[in-house]
Amino acid sequence: MDNASIGDIVKAHYKSGSYIGEIVEDRGENYLVKVLAVVKHPLQGDLHNYGKTENVFFHQRKALSYLEKMNVSKPAVHPYTEDTIPDYQASLKQSLNEMKEKLTKEDSQFNNQAKESLDDLERHYFT
Repeated sequence: MDNASIGDIVKAHYKSGSYIGEIVEDRGENYLVKVLAVVKHPLQGDLHNYGKTENVFFHQRKALSYLEKMNVSKPAVHPYTEDTIPDYQASLKQSLNEMKEKLTKEDSQFNNQAKESLDDLERHYFT
């Protein structure tokens, strides 16, 4: 998205998560975007060997915090067309629940480890 302006509300894909945010700066090839809500929680595990647990470092990835800024490439930024912006905490909880629900559909070592990682993050987020 090359035609966005400072102050625009956008949906941005950053690393393995998606967020709703506000553009705060145009940095040429990137936008600096301030996080307002979580659309999709980041994936857990080794992204280069996704689905594997043997002989890989299993990463735990947190969602970006409320008002945290991310440097996002312009092609990964899209207009946000909804009327309202979800509450950050509610959106974080919903994105966690959606990811955990997806992981429970198939019983595998990777899914179980990813769900444990999300359960641990959930305890840190909400306590």
